[in-house]
Amino acid sequence: MKAVSHIAIGVRDMDRSLHFYRDLLGLKVCLDTMENIGGLKTLFVNPVKGKRRAVYLRFEDGPHSSFIVLSQNPVEVPGDAIKIDQVGIHHFAFWVDDLRERVEQLKAAGVPILVPPIESDTIAYGEPPGKKVLTCLFQDPDGIIVQFDQRMP
Repeated sequence: MKAVSHIAIGVRDMDRSLHFYRDLLGLKVCLDTMENIGGLKTLFVNPVKGKRRAVYLRFEDGPHSSFIVLSQNPVEVPGDAIKIDQVGIHHFAFWVDDLRERVEQLKAAGVPILVPPIESDTIAYGEPPGKKVLTCLFQDPDGIIVQFDQRMP
């Protein structure tokens, strides 16, 4: 394996989620399309219309750069985002260089901050102990937990 290819996130309201991921977090839209789910119908909660809106976002370009896919089912889908330590993917994180500034921008935009910036040891990141990482957790518009991490000098 070389890197994480992408993270797919089901959303209730694409415009609201685009405002969050594109405008507040700074990811770039590289594709906004209606996808035919075709042979994947058995994997969808409600495949009635056979299509979904999918928006692909990147934070950097490159052959192994990870990206995010936001997808919205054309019909209302039940369910809530899970909490940390429930079964399933309960959060994901981005490396940033300006965590405190970004958190202030998120607060000003009304984004729920779940864990304000705190320092932790780099050993949990697979690095030698003794260095610090600044971490913050917050929620996207659907309640999905997102994390920022910043290496401290």
